[in-house]
Amino acid sequence: MCNCSNFRKMVRLIRKDMPTHQQKTWLVTGCSTGFGRAIAQAILASKDKLIATARNPDTIKDLVAEYPHEAIAIALDVTDIDSITTAVHTGLDKFGSIDVLVNNAGFGMVGAVEELSDGEIRRQFDTNVFGLLNVTRAVLPHMRSRRAGHILNLSSIAGFVPSPGLGAYAATKHAVEALSEAMAQELQPLGVHVTIIEPGNFRTDWAGRSMSHAEQTIADYSPTAGRAQSALMQRNGRQPGNPEKLASVLIDIVHSSNPPLRLALGNDSVAGIRAKAERVLANLQEWESVSQSTDFIH
Repeated sequence: MCNCSNFRKMVRLIRKDMPTHQQKTWLVTGCSTGFGRAIAQAILASKDKLIATARNPDTIKDLVAEYPHEAIAIALDVTDIDSITTAVHTGLDKFGSIDVLVNNAGFGMVGAVEELSDGEIRRQFDTNVFGLLNVTRAVLPHMRSRRAGHILNLSSIAGFVPSPGLGAYAATKHAVEALSEAMAQELQPLGVHVTIIEPGNFRTDWAGRSMSHAEQTIADYSPTAGRAQSALMQRNGRQPGNPEKLASVLIDIVHSSNPPLRLALGNDSVAGIRAKAERVLANLQEWESVSQSTDFIH
């Protein structure tokens, strides 16, 4: 279960560093379910303004119905440049600014790397990587011109710690992490923050209705990718992470004067990333003399 005392302690530390709350306008992709819906609800509860987007805006009209002056529901498909351009322009026309971009839209895919077809992997990258880039590039000119803004990119524990059966998904999140770190350095002098969000296992429909499965299976991968896939399905609906608490943390860090570059969320994410970092360091130390032997000798 989620460690609530640690959660409250973290939020208190963040809020201690927060300036007086100034109303911000957020654009969030993928608001129909899961993290996107929880984040949208938290934004409206915090009295900020919201440009809520989804491929089918009818699925999010209920989110904004009670907030006609603070929120708008817009169709946005992250793989369609025209729909992105229209959504960004419509949001700017309504509110005059976009202070925060949350790149949340994406989906999971399970299957051993060899099992996945070229088309399946490309579809994963088109949404999770190129979709994120499409939306970010549409919003950045506005943020740069104002010398202000904050981009929150939803990665995953898999973006740091890949596992069998999630190779393609992890590859997209690795790409998100690398792009985000580079952008953070490029945008910091321009007043725009970038934060990578690394959730562990949260109780959303990511492993359920939203999950895509490889069309073919290969028996040799049953003990690895197959077993991992079964474990994901068995845990679905019983994951320890609370999406509402994640959303609350995002509100806090956006209003913080010193937001983090990356933020692991969930005890499992913290433990997994720490263990991976220790393994990487141990491997580096074990092979350090070999690694250092490849330079020209002066």
